[in-house]
Amino acid sequence: MYKPLKILHIAPQNFAGMPMDFVNMHKNIGIDARLITIYKNTLDFEEDISINLPINTGKLAKKWRDSKIDELKFYKPKNFLEATYFKFRDFKNRSKITSYIDNYELLDYDIYHFDGGMDLFRDLRFAKELKKRGKKIVCCYFGSDLRTRGIFKEFDDISDLNLTVEYDHLNLYKDLNYLYFPFDINNYPYLYKLNSKIKIIHSPTNRKFKGTNKILNVIEELKKEKDFEFLLIENTEREKVLRLKRGCNLAIDQIGGEMGGTGYGKNSIENLSMGLPTMTEFTEDYLKSIPENPFITCNINTLKESLIKIIENPEILRSYSENGRKWVEKYHSFESVNTKLMDLYKIKGII
Repeated sequence: MYKPLKILHIAPQNFAGMPMDFVNMHKNIGIDARLITIYKNTLDFEEDISINLPINTGKLAKKWRDSKIDELKFYKPKNFLEATYFKFRDFKNRSKITSYIDNYELLDYDIYHFDGGMDLFRDLRFAKELKKRGKKIVCCYFGSDLRTRGIFKEFDDISDLNLTVEYDHLNLYKDLNYLYFPFDINNYPYLYKLNSKIKIIHSPTNRKFKGTNKILNVIEELKKEKDFEFLLIENTEREKVLRLKRGCNLAIDQIGGEMGGTGYGKNSIENLSMGLPTMTEFTEDYLKSIPENPFITCNINTLKESLIKIIENPEILRSYSENGRKWVEKYHSFESVNTKLMDLYKIKGII
């Protein structure tokens, strides 16, 4: 039994529900944990405390974020306008953010996880104040944050532990500890089924990242040769997506994607937990790092061939289904991830 702790997670959004998964994992062993987000998530994931600031989601905002790909590892404003924008944003939102810090007593926790490596303020004033008070600071990188924005150098200087749940991040920055992300498998009943006609699903949140357009080209080509069903699910309520997944036999996650779009994320783990075999692409190094690999692996050049093999021999999906569920239980369960995280806390002198 761990000593009583209070852990606060700070995140821009509850992206894919992952920051909240960490919070629920802490609570599972009796830790007092909460999550505060700057913006409400745009999908149906659980919220805790949200400052609910307005967020720019238009085409110009996306173009600006995409333009930052492949910049330096450490963040710096791209130009004077960007620097001015964030200074103004901090000034404009200072009163509202400070009221949340006071009203929710956010200075009274022991460990602070900055999920996505971002502070409540762009100038990191909250994190700097925590450090002055002797608090323990953890930065955890989830997705494109490290690829497109980079690390805040001042944050890196005061962080006690740096985590990532993305394997490719390890090639971007050396001072990162890889952690399987926690997943509450109990919320996903296992079901293996095989339809009379193979039904395949692809449910991207970002077409470019997932390689969707390339995948669709392969699917259209394959439809001329084989009889199967294909579902492309986008911008759909989360519960509906889960219901549709349960009626499918095979999922395609990310193949031929850009912006580091290889490997797997929460989408794949949901699939495996439900017994839905999943195809995805890995780099060679990434694939070697995965023990007891439960995925059907291929790249965009071998996708068609792999699909033909499955359509002609659908019974091979049973073993992938069974092994996938067992693998998630072993590596992504709350119990497994929590044990690893507590070990890292001890190594870094956090507890």
